[in-house]
Amino acid sequence: MPALILKSIDENKACAFSKILIDDLEKLLECPRDYFSIELSQSKFILDGEFVDGHPTVEVYWFDRGQAAQDTAAKLITQHVNSAGYSSVDVIFYHLDKEKYYESGEHY
Repeated sequence: MPALILKSIDENKACAFSKILIDDLEKLLECPRDYFSIELSQSKFILDGEFVDGHPTVEVYWFDRGQAAQDTAAKLITQHVNSAGYSSVDVIFYHLDKEKYYESGEHY
């Protein structure tokens, strides 16, 4: 944990910035690299009966690390998505309760 879910972002562009993004987040959060995961979620969006491109969005699921870390993480994520050619991106954080997160049957 943290888990990042990328939506409406091209898979090749996501791969291109994924390593440096995790490098930056690893330094910021002082969290081991193998704790991070990135998922690319591909959906189809419809507007007025036609398929359209969706708006780039990154959902972040993590244990709360405070507002300052969240603000910095949002800026890092935004910078990397912008560097891939997207002028705008929404970053949404979901805070997980340690008591409700289980790994191998045990909660944190």
